Amino acid sequence: MFRDQHHLRRKIARVDGLEGDELAKLCTQIEKSFRDSCALVERRQDRGVRIHYPDNLPVSQQVDEIRAILRKHQVVVIAGETGSGKTTQIPKVCLELGLSDKGLIGHTQPRRLAARTVANRIADELNVELGNQVGYQVRFSDQSQPETLVKVMTDGILLAEIKNDPYLSKYQAIIIDEAHERSLNIDFLLGYLRNLLHKRKDLKVVITSATIDVERFSKHFGGAPVISVEGRTFPVEVKYQPASDGDDASLPEQVQQAIEGIIQDERDKKWRIGDVLVFLPGEREIREVAKHLRHSEWRDTEVTPLYARLSNEEQSRIFKGHSGRRIVLATNVAETSITVPGIRYVVDSGLARMSRYSVRSKIQRLPIEPISQASANQRKGRCGRVAEGICYRLYSEEDFVGRPQFTDPEILRTNLASVVLKMLDVGLGDVRKFPFIDMPESKLWNDGFKLLFELGAVSQNNKITSLGREIAKLPIDPKLSRILYQANESDCLHDALIVVSGLAIQDPRERPAEKRQAADQAHAVFKDVDSDFATLLKLFNVYEEQRQTLGSSALKRFAQKSFLSFMRMREWREM
Repeated sequence: MFRDQHHLRRKIARVDGLEGDELAKLCTQIEKSFRDSCALVERRQDRGVRIHYPDNLPVSQQVDEIRAILRKHQVVVIAGETGSGKTTQIPKVCLELGLSDKGLIGHTQPRRLAARTVANRIADELNVELGNQVGYQVRFSDQSQPETLVKVMTDGILLAEIKNDPYLSKYQAIIIDEAHERSLNIDFLLGYLRNLLHKRKDLKVVITSATIDVERFSKHFGGAPVISVEGRTFPVEVKYQPASDGDDASLPEQVQQAIEGIIQDERDKKWRIGDVLVFLPGEREIREVAKHLRHSEWRDTEVTPLYARLSNEEQSRIFKGHSGRRIVLATNVAETSITVPGIRYVVDSGLARMSRYSVRSKIQRLPIEPISQASANQRKGRCGRVAEGICYRLYSEEDFVGRPQFTDPEILRTNLASVVLKMLDVGLGDVRKFPFIDMPESKLWNDGFKLLFELGAVSQNNKITSLGREIAKLPIDPKLSRILYQANESDCLHDALIVVSGLAIQDPRERPAEKRQAADQAHAVFKDVDSDFATLLKLFNVYEEQRQTLGSSALKRFAQKSFLSFMRMREWREM
């Protein structure tokens, strides 16, 4: 239930060898822990909140059913279309059931942006200040306290807590949201919770997912009940608009043509002006399309980007009221993690960046690939919430039919070295017997063990070494972590920290297609002819000198002039 319980449990197991002062000290510690725990329970119960459910959300109509089934079962799977309200309302059901009286309600999200926005939304609906009864924790930021009732966090944060608290004893309920995304962290948590539930009979687990293959989640947890939340949607028309044969129209031009088609549809159907959500594969494509659209002569039109590395202030713009038409240019962060309000039209490029690992080349790539049918349908479901909608797909219907039904889980397309190391560090036994929903092939496991052996993180018999435990402490790729420990021994840790942090993020150097020569000239200032690593070091040091002398606005201008991403440079420094 609280942080120190597991630590005390281990001490009590060794109490037979204690006597005299040591035994008295242990008894005093246990007594103090008990008093502190009782006091914390009392404070938590005093922080009750008034709960109501918005009438316009489909999940609100099934609150009684969800409450009854969750009271009866340890694990519940809730399936519903994006926008049904399950993300914001299920924590409130847990609050009503008293699942925050003796511990936290943990609520995981796949992305930092989603964790912050979900926590804000829940706090607003409960009419409480963010950081008190409702808090959140993401990398570099913890807005929670011991008395917090609902803690929204990235799934990586919850995974990190397992090392020091394998029983997750401070949680009374855990909600794994957006489970259908099947990220590496989500799959690991689902397997770990399945094993933990036998030891924590008091722990409630809620798995929420879009209506994608939910029976697999139910089967994974021994036939857990599935509650389907029907979405209240308007009809959505799908229009396929592929580039014609021989047509070399760029992605920005295709998006512009789709929006012009939307404007014409509104005239023909005599509809009111509606907002548009455009799905694009990455930040570069968002910037290119935004620049192109801002030159269009559309009246009362606002173009707004949405991706994970934007500042909180820029991200929150999409939730604020506006007049005229808003065009939101987003990555797949808006596919399931965040509901953008007021969307009537969707323009789907049909593309996304997907992480892929090659066992043969030992390289983890991030290519742009066609999305699956399930992802395409998720994107289509983002419109039709406020009125009849239209989804423009920038590819053909034949292309859609030929795509795979589901996206491959991340665990089947990534290097497993970090997974193996994390599991060995936590002490989960034979990693090949861990209850993953989809078990990777032997060649992927063998490749992960081989890399860890080369790094000195495991022995020849696949046991974790002392160096491996040190490497596992850092939340980065094991190869990068190993560099830091070697740098410490070689007395060059300061410079290595800068280089490794730069390698751990996306390259901050920008090279727009229409300004490649100017970008190359700007980047030449930082270039070291002998080493790409020395180039990164010089880039960071020059930027850091400017950061310490310039104000925020002047620093942004320097970054723009130098063709550097201001947000990525900030992430580099935080890392």
